[in-house]
Amino acid sequence: MKRIPEPELMDQYEQARAYAEADFNEPNSLFVNLFKEHFPWLDGKLLMADLGCGPADITVRLARVYPEAEIHAIDGSEAMLLFAEKRLMTEALTDRIKLIRAFLPDDPLPSEGYDALFSNSLLHHLSNPAHLWSIIKRYGRSGSAILVMDLVRPESPDRAREIVETYSGNEPDVLKEDFFNSLCAAYTVQEVKEQLYEAGLDSLEVKLVSDRHLLVAGVLE
Repeated sequence: MKRIPEPELMDQYEQARAYAEADFNEPNSLFVNLFKEHFPWLDGKLLMADLGCGPADITVRLARVYPEAEIHAIDGSEAMLLFAEKRLMTEALTDRIKLIRAFLPDDPLPSEGYDALFSNSLLHHLSNPAHLWSIIKRYGRSGSAILVMDLVRPESPDRAREIVETYSGNEPDVLKEDFFNSLCAAYTVQEVKEQLYEAGLDSLEVKLVSDRHLLVAGVLE
């Protein structure tokens, strides 16, 4: 099916609350495990950027994996950052995770370069996917670890509904509708490969990692 864009920001409080309270343990655990598998050498005092951090669940998980790392967690949604702030206070991680409200790619990030840049479920929100890849090129450096995971667009709306019911059947209707819209707004593996080629980032690998997720991973040259 053709891609159906959705709003770039989840800025409604009820949307953000449903997302923050939802059970994303399976995909978020997958994200962290894939990060560790792809970059086993990462260690020490790393500076990392989470692009589109949402309520900061993955941010917190990676902060636990890398206890000396500092993470800049960036999101454009004030509602999402409210839930992220609550999470960081609960986890006592406000000293190592800095929340930043920014609208990419226009707003600058606080550092000129990062040891790792990662993103989960941001790409499909972007009307222009080149914005994400331009940020990665701008703030990455030679040797930077890059990992982007996102939804992949199904072949039909019916298949999208099946995926929603399989993985979010017991979630609130607002979350189920957002999930469906996100699946319809997601890119295919081939589309992402073309985006990377146009951005000069085609050294990064693109592959399916589940029935609803794709992964972009690699090290900047």
